Amino acid sequence: MIRDITLGQYYPEYSIIHKLDPRLKIVAILFYIASLFVVKDFCGYLLVMLALGIFISLSKVPLRFILRGLKPIMIIIMFTFLLNMFMTSGEILWQWKFLKITQEGIYNAVFMALRLVFLILGSSMLTLTTKPIKLTDGIESLLKPFKKMGLPTHELAMMMTIALRFIPTLLEETDKIMKAQMARGADFETGSIFRRAKAMVPILVPLFVGAFRIAQDLAMAMEARCYRGGEGRTKLNALKFKRKDAVAALIMAVYFALAILDRVFLEGLDAVLVHLVIK
Repeated sequence: MIRDITLGQYYPEYSIIHKLDPRLKIVAILFYIASLFVVKDFCGYLLVMLALGIFISLSKVPLRFILRGLKPIMIIIMFTFLLNMFMTSGEILWQWKFLKITQEGIYNAVFMALRLVFLILGSSMLTLTTKPIKLTDGIESLLKPFKKMGLPTHELAMMMTIALRFIPTLLEETDKIMKAQMARGADFETGSIFRRAKAMVPILVPLFVGAFRIAQDLAMAMEARCYRGGEGRTKLNALKFKRKDAVAALIMAVYFALAILDRVFLEGLDAVLVHLVIK
């Protein structure tokens, strides 16, 4: 399961999505996440699914590789689904003692599960299609207006990017430690959930030691290359907003406008359709 986490990984590919300006992709992902909370019906989620499908298709990243990122959070998705299905009040369809399933509960459960799935898939596409150095430049450029307020934009962008970049590295380190512990007789897969959680404790100490070692090696490497912060630094490849970026920005604006229109005009229609299907 450790190897299934795709957040923070970069998938090298020659596609139009990979070549887009990183600033545009960051803003687009923010608007995409906002649209997940704007839409309030399944008609709107059809729009979200269509936009995400087109984005994945143009990125040329294999769908199977992207869906791997859902495995580690499948327990959270199932817990959210069951919690909404049994804890939402409304028209009762089935009841046993204190457990009950309502029409509104089924609606909310499916809705929240889809929201989590689309949130993870869409967010992971940012790091999958953007190199860490470009992601750093994009974040720094977007935060540049706050520099006049004393915000250390370069250092903040660097820290955020390093944190994302080293997620796969720490996961790989965790996988190595677990295999070493299993070779010595440790069992992480059998027993109750509390027993398996207790078995993970011996992993934490070597993992923290390894994380501090990696951080120290990175700091020494940056000092050896005369890194002294962002003041006075120049970039070999400056970010430039091109025509294809303007077209992509226009498409994103149209998508978000459609999401708002769905929220305003089609919210009631979806509830009627769901009621008819359940009946």
